[in-house]
Amino acid sequence: MNRSYGSQSTIAPVRRVLVKRPDTEFAVADPGKWHYTDRPDLEIAQQEHDGLVAILRQAGAEVIYHDEVQPDRADAIFVYDPAIMTDQGAIILRMGKGLRRGEERALARRLDSLGVPLLYSLHGEAQAEGGDMFWIDHDTLAVGLGFRTNQEGVRQMREALTPLGVTVIPVELPYYEGPESCLHLLSLISLVDHRLAVVYPPLLSVPFWQDLRERGFRFVEVPREEFETMGPNVLALAPGHCVMLEGNPVTRRRLEEAGCEVQTYRGEEVSLKAEGGPTCLTLPILRGE
Repeated sequence: MNRSYGSQSTIAPVRRVLVKRPDTEFAVADPGKWHYTDRPDLEIAQQEHDGLVAILRQAGAEVIYHDEVQPDRADAIFVYDPAIMTDQGAIILRMGKGLRRGEERALARRLDSLGVPLLYSLHGEAQAEGGDMFWIDHDTLAVGLGFRTNQEGVRQMREALTPLGVTVIPVELPYYEGPESCLHLLSLISLVDHRLAVVYPPLLSVPFWQDLRERGFRFVEVPREEFETMGPNVLALAPGHCVMLEGNPVTRRRLEEAGCEVQTYRGEEVSLKAEGGPTCLTLPILRGE
């Protein structure tokens, strides 16, 4: 039977992916309120988003839109954050950024409409965002502990995933620029191939770095100046095939030298102003070999 959902991989080929095209709510966002560098230009942001979607389709992915209007939720275009996929369905998270609360319910409705089972919803005092999570392998999920994901969020993730045989590894995140800044685990590291990760070492947890080395990982290091332009935020379309923001030539060259095929998209408005790269803008619903 052909499956329409399921993934416990960060790098397996993307087959179906959910996106949300920038809309008026994104365009009218108050930069001070949303911690954007400036107010986005909607027309250009949409063009940039369309460019990313074209790359996804070129890679063979079916692209599905999340069109529900969400008043005063500018960050709703970052569909990766409110849920995480497993082989058996989705776990609905609970946003650590208060302004984003409510995105979870809207995304849950869209996933349900697509026939994706909703396995668990974080509740109570739990906070967890998808940007703090990635699959190290099929049975191991890394979860960043910082301003967006708390200990109760990790506990509930373990409660949800233990029945699936998944081990959750907490990864402590640094203070960096404080609670208003968006520093997710995926701000520091992205998997791009089997045991190959692009990383920004100065902010990465030493025990986590050592753990990955013990697992046999190789690292492509991002220089400081390209960390500021989201060099570590790289989306794997398939093992060794990835997409990243243009304007990070050193990281791109290092990825290519490590054997990766790299595509880029323009993201001045949709990504750089709003602090969200290709991993943030996409929720892979189905990955498969």
